[in-house]
Amino acid sequence: MTDDIAAQLARVEAEEAEVVLPRFDLTDAWTLGSRMRDAAAAAGLPIVIGITLGEARVFHTALPGSSADNDGWLERKTRVARRYGRSSFGVGLAFAAAGKSFDTDARLDTTLYAAHGGVFPITIEGVGVVGSVGVSGLPQADDHAFVIEHLRAWLADISRSDS
Repeated sequence: MTDDIAAQLARVEAEEAEVVLPRFDLTDAWTLGSRMRDAAAAAGLPIVIGITLGEARVFHTALPGSSADNDGWLERKTRVARRYGRSSFGVGLAFAAAGKSFDTDARLDTTLYAAHGGVFPITIEGVGVVGSVGVSGLPQADDHAFVIEHLRAWLADISRSDS
């Protein structure tokens, strides 16, 4: 394991522990997804954005420059986050840190699963993982960073409003 992978994994694990929401419902999904879309459009990012609750896709949008391939990647990364209950980036980094390759060592169909950055679990305090929020279209670390940035802002906003 390289120091870079270990440092990235430690950072992602800290994010996974930090970003735990007090609540999340359909209205929250629409509001968060819309904020993410506005930010991506303002920055000219060619991404797709998706939010799930359980097995249901409750928000989806595609921005100019994205393609159906991005939808496919988003679905594959969402399956990883759902299966492992953690970020798709964290799963890929954990395999790499162990000297393994997700694509071969997970023994999952790589046409259905991708452990690349961009999908983060929606975890509710006292409940657990209830869904996911993700993007696809940028390099994996950038996809992950975009999602984390917006989840942190969302958490800060709802924490203030619930106080």
